[in-house]
Amino acid sequence: MNASAVGTDPVVTGIGVVAPTGIGVEAHWEAVLAGKSGITRIDRFDPACYPVRYAGQVTGFDVAANVPSRLVPQTDFWTQTSVAAARDALADAKIEPSALPEYSMGVMTAASSSGAEFGQHEMERLFTQGPAWVSTYQAVAWFFAATTGQLAIRHGMRGPAGVLCAEQAGGLDTLGHARRLIAQNADTRLLLTGGTDAPLCPYALLAQITNGKMSAVDDAATAYSPFSPEASGYLSGEGGAILILESRASAEERGITGYGSVSGYAAGMDPPPGSERPPALRRTIENALADAGLRPSDVDVVFADGAGVPHLDLAEAQAIEAVFGPAGVPVTVPKTLTGRLYAGGASLDVATALLALRDGVIPASGTVREAAAGYRIDLVCGGPRTQPLRTALVLARGHGGFTAALVVRRGEY
Repeated sequence: MNASAVGTDPVVTGIGVVAPTGIGVEAHWEAVLAGKSGITRIDRFDPACYPVRYAGQVTGFDVAANVPSRLVPQTDFWTQTSVAAARDALADAKIEPSALPEYSMGVMTAASSSGAEFGQHEMERLFTQGPAWVSTYQAVAWFFAATTGQLAIRHGMRGPAGVLCAEQAGGLDTLGHARRLIAQNADTRLLLTGGTDAPLCPYALLAQITNGKMSAVDDAATAYSPFSPEASGYLSGEGGAILILESRASAEERGITGYGSVSGYAAGMDPPPGSERPPALRRTIENALADAGLRPSDVDVVFADGAGVPHLDLAEAQAIEAVFGPAGVPVTVPKTLTGRLYAGGASLDVATALLALRDGVIPASGTVREAAAGYRIDLVCGGPRTQPLRTALVLARGHGGFTAALVVRRGEY
């Protein structure tokens, strides 16, 4: 382990969650520990004509109570959930942005489907009522950088800013990039980072179904079951998490320990289908551990990507086994309770991993009862597992070959 790096790694000092498992950090965590699923039959529209009818839906989110009234007609639900999560993350970190230099704060978010529902409504108006009925906000509400821009404007953050589009892997890429920005710029105290998504409208669902990897099983409990004998594809979901990544010097100055540090990161890209070259995940894991100065034996738990597609699950299990040995580390997939949230999924996994480190408990893999034959991993099933935890590895893969791995470590050492 690279002990010198521990004292310089930036720390997560605040978390905001809007997810199918709950709104707020503790509501989400309680649902995860209880194995309470947020996957239900889609009720935003009638899904009867689609082969996929279930998804992870955010319930109880009052847009008017969580989003400034002037922003409601300007933004998609994707951005609205980020606005609420960012507010909660700042409050959790005890940060008042107006009290800090505006160039010391930045925003780096992930995006995937972006403003799909907003865009669909405006296209409907275009073709049924004419161009004059299309909202002037269509030009920005669907745009991948809309959330980053809205958060930066709302909180007066004029430091580094950007958006990364790497589907599920993007939630880790934003944290890795934010970590790098903080390390390279002594004037940067913190970044709002992570992401949310909102892919539950007819247009977005149809676009997702075309990849051929979604589950058409008509049972909320088994439709998304990665690594299991019932694996038949994945379900999508909405929401995610926004995190405050803060320089250690800034956190110490404020007397804040934080949830934990972002200590290692790596990314890779899979070869095209049919290639004889191996997937990128094993090398990406090894590079993330090397970046953190850790050995495989230093990792206490792996939060897996859990594609839910048998050949992708097998590839992930083989990569984990190759690095850690057969059943060499506990593996969990709590996203079975939410579905794959695309840009919001990996950042929510990071939030969940930090809570696991905080409380010394590994959440179970939702409704998955057991790992399928041939997967030589220690999949946590049936209920949470209590044990001392210091270090977690979070994995993510996105459509098109994006691959990322992130190492987080407990707040005190």
